[in-house]
Amino acid sequence: MKRIILFDGVCNLCNSSVQFVVKHDPKMFFQFTSLQSEKGQQLLREYQIPSTVESVVLIEGSKYYTESTAALKIAKKLNNLYPLLFGLIIIPRPVRNKIYRYIARNRYRWFGKRTSCMLPGTEDRNRFLQ
Repeated sequence: MKRIILFDGVCNLCNSSVQFVVKHDPKMFFQFTSLQSEKGQQLLREYQIPSTVESVVLIEGSKYYTESTAALKIAKKLNNLYPLLFGLIIIPRPVRNKIYRYIARNRYRWFGKRTSCMLPGTEDRNRFLQ
């Protein structure tokens, strides 16, 4: 099954999160592209994801997930104990997303912003969609 993570390519927190997923995804379940990239914009249109979405997006097969649901579904596929975080899915989505949105609103202030999207290392380049 195709699993693609779309992320904010200029957000330091988002870029660090992508590097974390790469490190903890030895089975290579996920591919990545930034929301700002041509491929990211194409996927937003193809899956009819609202252009107002600025958070992480997980495309899984023919469906997409955003905000806390996307983050928890990603954690479910990682190694070590991270799949246990998926248990937080029992918290009602409005509550989870309120916390997610609070962090998302403050991410540039707390973690900073890049002037351009990150470039993957040569060993991970095939996981990033162009």
